[in-house]
Amino acid sequence: MGNLVAIVGRPNVGKSTFFNRLTGQKKAIVHESSGVTRDRHYGKSFWNGIDFSVVDTGGYINNSEDIFEKEIKKQVVLAIEEADIILFLVDVFSGVTISDEEVANILRKSKKKVFLVVNKTDNNKLLMDADLLDEVVDSFIKENEEEEIDIPKFAIVGRPNVGKSSLINALIGEERNIVTKISGTTRDTINTPYNKFGHNFILVDTAGVRKKNKVNEDVEFYSVIRSIRAIESSDVCLLMIDATHGVESQDVNIFEIIRKNHKGVVVIINKWDLVEEKETNTAKNYQEEILKKFAPFVDIPIIFASVKNKQRVLKSLDEAIGVYKNRKQKISTSKLNEVMLPLIDAVKPPSLKGKFVKIKYVTQLPTHAPNFAFFCNLPQYIKESYKRYLENSLRKKFNFTGVPINIFMRKK
Repeated sequence: MGNLVAIVGRPNVGKSTFFNRLTGQKKAIVHESSGVTRDRHYGKSFWNGIDFSVVDTGGYINNSEDIFEKEIKKQVVLAIEEADIILFLVDVFSGVTISDEEVANILRKSKKKVFLVVNKTDNNKLLMDADLLDEVVDSFIKENEEEEIDIPKFAIVGRPNVGKSSLINALIGEERNIVTKISGTTRDTINTPYNKFGHNFILVDTAGVRKKNKVNEDVEFYSVIRSIRAIESSDVCLLMIDATHGVESQDVNIFEIIRKNHKGVVVIINKWDLVEEKETNTAKNYQEEILKKFAPFVDIPIIFASVKNKQRVLKSLDEAIGVYKNRKQKISTSKLNEVMLPLIDAVKPPSLKGKFVKIKYVTQLPTHAPNFAFFCNLPQYIKESYKRYLENSLRKKFNFTGVPINIFMRKK
């Protein structure tokens, strides 16, 4: 199960600064294309051996010079809907304001776990407030202990109006999701057991219908945060892309969130039937363009489908099952060393400052996603290019298609 923390509060109480310290970076997703600047306020944090995601709702206020209370309320309501834990930030010097009271009243009615965080503006070491983070991760540990179910969870994600609801309807055989041409008309993450055509898994989707008065709100904001919620809760993500639009900036952002969370991925190019004047190499060229934008992680299945015509829908499921198995595989230390040490010996790490790196052995770490530790004498001298060589070698010898791999260099 994913762990999602949302930071809420009125403007100018230090939400973004707090977010930056929790995630250790100023902007989690950086992409200069237009329309994605508000997608950047998402990052990963780590405390006491627990990974969790952080969303800074303050990054989504449309006009910081003309703040409306409804904007603050909107963000708090969304945080209640989607987050596991809410950090309510207030400013010690300003005291309790009317806006603070409004936020508190909304949170008080919710059933979510809320921590009140008093921002001491004279203290520049918010991240060192270990008591808060200890309490946060302790809550996650208790929740996750109750939810260990070993059934594959597949999330259907993508930009609004790309065909996610239509895919779910095609799979479950009923019109549970109302499909409209208004972007962003689905809401709330729901888990649906699926047991058909020899497949058994849980569908993680954002099913349901938003009220009409919410349709005109920031669609990107809702779309991205719901994608985060679904990605966090899944093992494999089916990332849907509209063939008639091509890969857009928000597709890249969602793909990056999948990669950062070490989830498996299958890319579905939907509405392929609407692409006109297809030639012999049309699909091949399209695929090459996709992989350029998703690089350097390019070992991913890409399916050209038409959900409306039910073309390659089951093929997508087959690929997702395959990716799930790839992600779950455990390779013995003896097998890893038997395969990898000769490849390392054939292409040794480049020497640096006259010093030679010697990799002694490799082992797979006991984590949910594939992580590998290479033990050597000088781990600090290993460059990213050589890590890429090690990753590519692992991919060639073992099947990790659709799965991000992490390489760690450790001192022997």
